[in-house]
Amino acid sequence: MSAGTARTTPGTGPTPLLVLDVVGLTPRLLDHMPHLKALSRSGSHAPLGTVLPAVTCAAQSTFLTGTTPAEHGIVGNGWYFRELGDVLLWRQHNGLVAGDKLWDAARRAHPGYTVANICWWYAMGADTDYTVTPRPVYYADGRKEPDCYTRPPALHDELTEKLGTFPLFHFWGPGADLVSSRWIIDATRHILHTRQPDLTLCYLPHLDYDLQRFGPDDPRSRKAAADLDTAVAPLLDDARALGRTVVVLSEYGITPVSRPVDINRALRRAGLLEVHTQDGMEYLDPMASRAFAVADHQIAHVYVRRPEDMDATRAALDGLPGIEQLLDDEGKKAHGLDHPRSGELVAVAEPDAWFTYYYWLDDARAPDFAQLVEIHRKPGYDPVELFMDPLDPYVKVKAATALARKKLGMRYRMAVVPLDPSPVRGSHGRLPTSDDDGPLLICSTPRAVGDRVAATDVKQLLLQLAGLG
Repeated sequence: MSAGTARTTPGTGPTPLLVLDVVGLTPRLLDHMPHLKALSRSGSHAPLGTVLPAVTCAAQSTFLTGTTPAEHGIVGNGWYFRELGDVLLWRQHNGLVAGDKLWDAARRAHPGYTVANICWWYAMGADTDYTVTPRPVYYADGRKEPDCYTRPPALHDELTEKLGTFPLFHFWGPGADLVSSRWIIDATRHILHTRQPDLTLCYLPHLDYDLQRFGPDDPRSRKAAADLDTAVAPLLDDARALGRTVVVLSEYGITPVSRPVDINRALRRAGLLEVHTQDGMEYLDPMASRAFAVADHQIAHVYVRRPEDMDATRAALDGLPGIEQLLDDEGKKAHGLDHPRSGELVAVAEPDAWFTYYYWLDDARAPDFAQLVEIHRKPGYDPVELFMDPLDPYVKVKAATALARKKLGMRYRMAVVPLDPSPVRGSHGRLPTSDDDGPLLICSTPRAVGDRVAATDVKQLLLQLAGLG
């Protein structure tokens, strides 16, 4: 039965689904992943159209609502919260996502439909039955310890006892590696066997790391793909044994880059961006700035305080090497990005370029968080957090000392991140220039998909595969 004709019948339940978000998966990488390749051959597959910006939070929200960022409001991995006067990235509350969610539609068709979300974004506050998402413990003395948030609460201790503490420092930062994806895979397997949810969403980040560090064509990136494929094989076997339809999708493809673009420094040199200074360190002052950018991989939302500053902002950015286009109101509308959270302008990088968040002009004036893995304090995305500073001969000693203090329960600072963005070799956020370098969708059901699937069609496709469409 094809996805378009599947229906539940009286006395039967929906077809159970396992949806794997394999971040960064492309047709080129699939050639190095024999288990997923076999699934695509025995089932069906198609290029998956993504959204602008092609970043995690925006793409996942489109998959789950069937709408564009202009409608669901997730215009990036973060944005300038005008009502707060602050740039905030990686918020976790599902209330930020507007629109009818996949599970809302499923429950209308089948009351009692159950859902597990294992590490897809905006998990907290979502009306799902089982939730697992990264959530450190922030102690009163300033320490940050690895942990996760679960719903129901008892699931936390159950998973910790079985799998150990969620490996946060393997989920992001210089130590990011396969360990975190293995933990997520094992947690997913446990929930499948003990809870049997109708829909299970599982987020696997491993390809994000080495592809950004080294670029998609590096042998280390191809090895990362093979390693993840090996790790996910038992989960695919479980799904097959449990009679689950498997959908594998990706949010974007990662493409080679070699040019960091300091968009905020250009705005500062033009006299548009302002900072304030404390203890010799400079901090972005978004409320006082005439214009500033929230950098997010290959996209940057440029917030312009007053209409009369628009010409000066354009003049500062026009001709800046690495910027391909500046989207105005009409451009944002054409890309489904015309939402009040978006910047007055949206900068799109050239294919081999990406945007830094840096706004200081002298590294001696950089804030102390610049050399930390600090995703919530930086006013933009920082892929350099994947590296240890190669120019610091004592960087490994500093890291070891910080870990020793951590193990003793003392406060510590892991100040190991370089201020040089040049090591980054992969990025994303633009729309792909070819299907080979873009995301794809694989389904274990033959003939379930046609020549192409739009990101806005994923929600309906999953409802149809469940027999609820």
